[in-house]
Amino acid sequence: MSKTMVQFILNAKPVQIMVEPRIHLIDCLRECFDISSARVGCEHGICGACTLRINGQIVRGCLTLAIQADGQYVETLEHLNETGEISDLKQAFHERNAVQCGYCTSGMLITSQSYLSQTKGYDRQEIREHIAGNYCRCTGYEAIVDAIEVVAKQRGLHPNEKSL
Repeated sequence: MSKTMVQFILNAKPVQIMVEPRIHLIDCLRECFDISSARVGCEHGICGACTLRINGQIVRGCLTLAIQADGQYVETLEHLNETGEISDLKQAFHERNAVQCGYCTSGMLITSQSYLSQTKGYDRQEIREHIAGNYCRCTGYEAIVDAIEVVAKQRGLHPNEKSL
């Protein structure tokens, strides 16, 4: 199969690679760029383990072809760690025991950050709805929702009226 040149910004660094048109972005990132935070789970876009950001929007790496990243800005948990963007979330996940086996954690953190950066107010039901596309088989979700709520308060977000 013929390969195509793909160029994009990966975690603030320009990269280019020749890929087969059918390779998924998650496989490209893991195999070609040693990105280990985004994981391959269901390979159907359901579990959220492969969640990453393209141009600031969360996407499923297992449903996105590598060629779709051409010319885009791709961010993984490694970059969010480097910039400190999610340091408060990581701390809250740790303190609330929202991390057990850790398989879902990368996707949960990116999805949680997406919610917190898009909302002006919060409530536990909205948090649950926003993370609903990310499966966790260990924590039972309450600790994750608790951690996100703690960070929402720390960041100065206010509870929505319906949650009062």
